[in-house]
Amino acid sequence: MTLRELNQYFNEILRPQDFSDDPSMNGIQVQNSDMDKPIKKVAFAVDACLETILRAKEAKADVLVVHHGIFWGASYTLVGSAYEKIKSLMDADMALYAAHLPLDANKEVGNNYGLAKRLGLQNLEGFGFWRGMEIGVKGKFESPLSIDQIISKLFVDNQKPFVVLPFGKKEISTVGIISGGANHDVSQAIDEGLDLYITGEIGHDNYHQCLENKINYIAGGHYQTETVGVNLLRKKLEQEKNIETVFIDVPTGL
Repeated sequence: MTLRELNQYFNEILRPQDFSDDPSMNGIQVQNSDMDKPIKKVAFAVDACLETILRAKEAKADVLVVHHGIFWGASYTLVGSAYEKIKSLMDADMALYAAHLPLDANKEVGNNYGLAKRLGLQNLEGFGFWRGMEIGVKGKFESPLSIDQIISKLFVDNQKPFVVLPFGKKEISTVGIISGGANHDVSQAIDEGLDLYITGEIGHDNYHQCLENKINYIAGGHYQTETVGVNLLRKKLEQEKNIETVFIDVPTGL
């Protein structure tokens, strides 16, 4: 598989054209020297930070696939850390592919549907709009669960939630999920009468908003809630195309 073919493969799965208002520049953000040379190894990570790039370079990856890319729909001067990141990619002849909202919303390998399936939610439906784009998911448990039971399902490998607000029903049936920095979208969960809202971050104003509206809230951490999609996409590529992959884990604790 070449970079040209990998780009087509990802685009067919993630359909970035359906997210035209996403400020991220989805797709190839930095190409390699020859888009038609064979790719032997692909690294996956949440952030295109310098540490991730250097570790992917050390792993001898030909392509780095991230959720948060370098470019976000604006012009940049290549100075300071921006220069270091681009230089490191080019020195390694390593391409960079970014998938932001397309990876949040995807029903097969996305962050939100991945979290919903981890919880065992049923009757999954689209939930949560941003700039007119549907990015989240909502569902229902077959039998109600406590918030502690949900936390034990949601977090794996010794992960812990960032913040938990147990301000709603003790027996939780309905859940809305939007990963990452979607704390203000709890209002959509309130409007829909959901028992629990799960996202990555939380703001000061969310405390009283949830308390007054009697809704449970789990902030799982921006980073933790968005490791899901890159790993599902990584496993799909490895299984379907028999390409070696590696996950570069650079947690922020946030």
